[in-house]
Amino acid sequence: MFEIEYEFREEDLIHFNEMQFMRNEEIQNNIRKNRWIVPGIMALIGSFYYFYYGDMKSSGYIVVIAMLWALLSPKIMMLDLRRQILKNYTAKEKLNMFGTYTLTIDPANPAYLLEKSPSGKHKMAWGDLVRVEYGKRYVYIYINLSTALVIPVETVKKGNLEQFAEQADKMIERAA
Repeated sequence: MFEIEYEFREEDLIHFNEMQFMRNEEIQNNIRKNRWIVPGIMALIGSFYYFYYGDMKSSGYIVVIAMLWALLSPKIMMLDLRRQILKNYTAKEKLNMFGTYTLTIDPANPAYLLEKSPSGKHKMAWGDLVRVEYGKRYVYIYINLSTALVIPVETVKKGNLEQFAEQADKMIERAA
């Protein structure tokens, strides 16, 4: 029997959502547009002030603001994303989401991944799971394309995460 116990925290939820955000090509295109088009327009306005009015000071301020916009806007967007992620959940949902999780692959019941979480006990059929993905500090067991069980390596309390992830991957492949 393979079993792991780990702690799921707010920072893990934020990390997973940021990762999904960074993988979304449409969102990345919007960030690039915001990062370069707005400062480009501001630089044109600054050039206009310099060449038309001869106002070096005003054009300098506008160009500095344009450069700051290009450098800081992605970071500000990520801070706003973090705030929005946590705002999407009620206090009760957070209580049911964060805490100690136990995942079990039971040879006596090989059709399901058993999950014991703060919200209760759940069975997930291997055929319903999509894949296992490895990150630097996390292992993800995808339930669908946008939802996953996020297992932070640093908070694993019991069990061998590598063996568990390998076995889960085999079970998902076998069920597919």
